[in-house]
Amino acid sequence: MWLFLAFVMVPIIEIALFIQVGGLIGTWPTLAIVVLTAFAGTRLMKAQGALALRDVQRSFSDMRDPTEPLAHGAMILISGVLLLTPGFFTDALGLALLVPAVRKAVLAYVRARVQVRSFSSHTMHGHGPRSRYSDDSVIDGEFSPLDDADMPPKGAKAGGSRPSGWTKH
Repeated sequence: MWLFLAFVMVPIIEIALFIQVGGLIGTWPTLAIVVLTAFAGTRLMKAQGALALRDVQRSFSDMRDPTEPLAHGAMILISGVLLLTPGFFTDALGLALLVPAVRKAVLAYVRARVQVRSFSSHTMHGHGPRSRYSDDSVIDGEFSPLDDADMPPKGAKAGGSRPSGWTKH
């Protein structure tokens, strides 16, 4: 129901704001403000998005939980959509989401209302809980490159009576 209200109320708010601002400063300055805020907001979004992407990459490389950097990146993406949508209300919301303190407050609000019921992790090496490779279908091993002296002689047949030379006994 709240989503329906948002789709109805946001255009009504935008139209009312266009009428009010256009009546105060005129049509062309109103349109110029909308275009300039979209342009400036897009540039800010790109810069903040690059920082958010670096934070996500850093969290992966440091083996930290990437939830918060991913949430900030998602909010920056949403702010970009809001900034590209013509209107003063959506521009204000989009610019607000570009402020890190606002994003942290939104994240705290969402965290207080979301309850994680289960979580599982899968690893490729079979060391994590509920690994999909726990059926012994993966063989762990080591290798080392062979020198030319270790290579089989030319013309040696695989499966012959003597070892191929590829393995050492």
